[in-house]
Amino acid sequence: MMKSNVGDSKVDSEVGTEAGSFTITRVVAAPRDVVFKAFTDESKLAQWWGPKGLKMGVTAFNLNPEGDFHYSMTAPEGHEMWGKWVFRDILPSEKLVFVSSFSDAAGGITRHPAAEEWPLETLSTITFTELESGSTSITLVGGPIDATPSEQKVFEAGLDSMRQGFNGTFDQLDAFLAKEIIKEAK
Repeated sequence: MMKSNVGDSKVDSEVGTEAGSFTITRVVAAPRDVVFKAFTDESKLAQWWGPKGLKMGVTAFNLNPEGDFHYSMTAPEGHEMWGKWVFRDILPSEKLVFVSSFSDAAGGITRHPAAEEWPLETLSTITFTELESGSTSITLVGGPIDATPSEQKVFEAGLDSMRQGFNGTFDQLDAFLAKEIIKEAK
């Protein structure tokens, strides 16, 4: 079992954009199976996914192809947003592929609450690579599905905001994984 202290583990983050998509890679100080479980166990995912400071609620979590993850995020002042993933491919401990969208409370697809021309759906692929150090490299690649030229332009204009958002989410993952590793070591 790998032990980690968040303060002394080096976390790398790398962002790229190719052909209108978004790519971010993060190395976390935890074994691949532990990291994959953090993404695929409903109770674990609810503890760290999403923007910092928002409370996560899980309405549905069906981890199988065509299954969904339907969730809410509530800000401290009470504003609520909904999101949804529909899984396309699940390769245990190696890869998750899903369609991501903003949603309503009933699970219907909606527009981004702050960007009307944001693409309705994006395809995301997350790969998990175990490194010799016992750490895991997480690479997320995402891009619009059937976007209009205007939607593609809005998506590309939001790349820096996505980078900031995913880095914050991955910071929460780092803190969650440090606690999980400590629990497992006991």
